[in-house]
Amino acid sequence: MIRKLRIKFIAISMTSTIIVLFLILGSINLLNYREMSHNADTILDFLKENDGELPENLYKSQHKKTNGISPETSFESRYFSVFLSNNRQICEADTDNISAIDEETAIKYAQKINRSNKNCGFISKYRYMKENTSNGVKIYFLDCTKSMMSFQTFLVTSFFVSIFGVSTVFILVVLLSKRAIEPVAESYEKQKRFITDAGHEIKTPLTIIDADTSILEMEYGENEWLDDIQVQTKRLAGLTNDLIYLSRMEEKQTKTTMIEFPFSEVISEEAQSFQGLAKVKGKNFMVDIEPMLSLKGDEKTIRQLISILLDNAVKYCTEQGQIRLTAAHKGKNIILSIYNTSQPLTKENIDHLFDRFYRTDESRNSKTGGYGIGLSVAKAVVEAHHGKIMASSEDGNSLLITVILKI
Repeated sequence: MIRKLRIKFIAISMTSTIIVLFLILGSINLLNYREMSHNADTILDFLKENDGELPENLYKSQHKKTNGISPETSFESRYFSVFLSNNRQICEADTDNISAIDEETAIKYAQKINRSNKNCGFISKYRYMKENTSNGVKIYFLDCTKSMMSFQTFLVTSFFVSIFGVSTVFILVVLLSKRAIEPVAESYEKQKRFITDAGHEIKTPLTIIDADTSILEMEYGENEWLDDIQVQTKRLAGLTNDLIYLSRMEEKQTKTTMIEFPFSEVISEEAQSFQGLAKVKGKNFMVDIEPMLSLKGDEKTIRQLISILLDNAVKYCTEQGQIRLTAAHKGKNIILSIYNTSQPLTKENIDHLFDRFYRTDESRNSKTGGYGIGLSVAKAVVEAHHGKIMASSEDGNSLLITVILKI
C-alpha cells in the first residue's frame, strides 16, 4: 500500500508540474506567435496603403501610432505583391523588393491563396494579406524568415528546457517522496503492527472462552446461551484470523508456495460445495469451467479466494436469482468470473467493494452476517499471485467480479 501511495504521490506531482509547464510555455509561445503575426500584419497594412511599397520615412510618420516599427523597418523588410484579375487572364507579380522568389512562384502562391478564401495567414515562410479591388485581387507578401526562425528557436528551446525541468523535478520528487509520505507510512505500519499483535492477544482469551463453554456444556448440558457464546466466539475468531492474514499479506511476511496445480478441478470442487447451499436458498447456480486449466500458485489460498467469492455471490444474490461461475483460458491469463443478481448497486458501492469492513446499506442486516472483510482478503490473495480483481455492474442490479490470473 505504501508503495502504491508513493507512486500515486509521484504521479500527481509530475502531472501537476507538466500541466503547469504546458500552460505557461504554451501561453508564452502563443503570445510570441501572435506578436510575430501582428507585427507582420502591421507592415502589410502599410504595403496596402502605399500600393505595395514601403516609404523610407515610414518610421517618422508612423511610429507614434503603431508599435513594432523601427527606423530600419523599410530597409530590412523583404516583400512582394501579386495582382490577379477577376477573369484570371491577367496575373502580375512585383518582386523588385525580394530576391528569394521569382515571379512564377509568386503567382503560384497567389493562386493557391485565392482558392483558399483566406484574407491573411502564412504560406511557406511568407505572411500574406489579401485586398479585394474592383478589377480583381491583390495579395501582399512579407518575408518573415527571421521572425519565424526566432519563434521556432524559442519553441524548440522551451521544449527542451521543459524536458530538462520535468526530468529534474521527477528526480527530486522521487528522492523526496519517501520523506513526504514517511508519517503516513509510519502510522500505517503502527496500525498493521497493532492489528497483528492485538489479533494474537485476542486469540488466547477466545480459546479459553471456547474451552470454558465446552466444559459448562458438559456439566449443565446444551442450552441456547452456551450455543450463542460458541457461535459468536467462532465468528470473532474468524474475524481475528482474517485481520491477521491481511496484515501479514500486506507486510509480505507470508511466503506463498507457488506450485502448479489443476485449477479446473479446484474450482469444480469449491463450486460443488456451494451448489447445495444455492439450491436450498432457491437460487439458480450455473457453472462453466474450461477443462484442463492449470495454474502456478498457492492452492490453499486460491481455494480460499474461490470460496470467498462464491460465498459472497450466494449470500447477496436476490431471491430466485442467478449465480454464474465461469473460468476460461485467454491468452497468457486465466479469467475467473463470478456473476450474481443483486440488490441495486451504485458506482460508489462498486468502487468501495474491496475496502475493509465495507458493505452496502442493503447488506447490513443480521441475515447475511459477515464483517465486510471477505473481499479484502480475496483482493490480497489475487495481488499475492500478481493478478487483478475487478468488480462491475452492467445494469445496477447485478454484480460481476472478474479475476485475472497469469498462467
